[in-house]
Amino acid sequence: MVTARFHDDTPDVDGLYADLAAADLQPLWTQPGLLTRTPNRLRPHIWRWKTLRDLAERSGDLVGIDRGGDRRVLSLSHPDLGGLPFATHTLWGAVQFLGAGELAPAHRHTPAALRFVLEGSGVWTLVNGDALHMAPGDLILTPSWTWHEHHNPGTEPMIWFDGLDLPLVQSLDAIFFEPGSEELTGYEPALASRSEQLYSGAGLLPAGEQADVEDPASGRSSRLLAYRWPSVDAALSRLIETTGQPAASVRYADPVTGRDIMPTVRAEMHRVLAGHRTATVRTAGSGIWVVYRGSGATVIDGRRFRWTAGDMFVAPSWAAVDHEAADDADLFYFCDAPALEALGLARTEKARQRQDVLTDDAG
Repeated sequence: MVTARFHDDTPDVDGLYADLAAADLQPLWTQPGLLTRTPNRLRPHIWRWKTLRDLAERSGDLVGIDRGGDRRVLSLSHPDLGGLPFATHTLWGAVQFLGAGELAPAHRHTPAALRFVLEGSGVWTLVNGDALHMAPGDLILTPSWTWHEHHNPGTEPMIWFDGLDLPLVQSLDAIFFEPGSEELTGYEPALASRSEQLYSGAGLLPAGEQADVEDPASGRSSRLLAYRWPSVDAALSRLIETTGQPAASVRYADPVTGRDIMPTVRAEMHRVLAGHRTATVRTAGSGIWVVYRGSGATVIDGRRFRWTAGDMFVAPSWAAVDHEAADDADLFYFCDAPALEALGLARTEKARQRQDVLTDDAG
């Protein structure tokens, strides 16, 4: 069968295109790049911890936090996104700096957020009034539309990674924001937050009336709002010891349902022992990697990015990715997988052999 092709050399075709444009219409046959065999990916990109930390500290010295103002946040702005303050088409990544004695006031918004602590001590985040202390390696959740504020009554600053689904929510035209009141929230720091007291026991959930305690995300997000580094560290160590494998990963999950921590985003921690290189994997959907500990390199579509603790890099949708550790390394991973799974768009492919290294970004 011969397939007819569209030709633009017929009489009056220019007039047709002019009339289509005037009617706010576009012919599909003039847009060959609209449907591609694989995603129109961003390029991989890396942000170095030394630069991030230095600029965060300078911001802390020069830019104050006024009551009712915004956070002191430096967003990862991917150079392929035309100046937008987004790390990928669907994910926001940033570093936030809170100095000694400072308060970032209460607000809430529809984009869901998480905090992965990199450095410092003494900070408390209040999520709908539940006080959660923050320490390096901890993951703290502020689900969609929950009130949250950050207090630093201590004597040293804290820096953490912020991850949000803000670009995704913006693309769905569902951004809502509300500032809090001018009054400071009173709180009594405790060793464990209420969410931890109720939901941090492995395999043990509150029964009876306690199970009806209102959770901040109406059951859509995890009831547990703080995931502590010592527990994550121990879980990874047990996996490696039990399996005998040189790499292991854990997914942060709602202890009640086993689902992801929030409906649109997933968080994982990956451990790779020194000298090991992981298998090469492609995944639909983008992700941000944050190196918490160790040094090594990640190969993304044939390009090797060398990293050390604190570095952050983007793995674009359907990019081939594998990691190699120079010394024992832990990498925090934040991605949009739950959104793709809910829409039936998730896809993963494990290569039969590791990809070749074509170029080396020494950093």
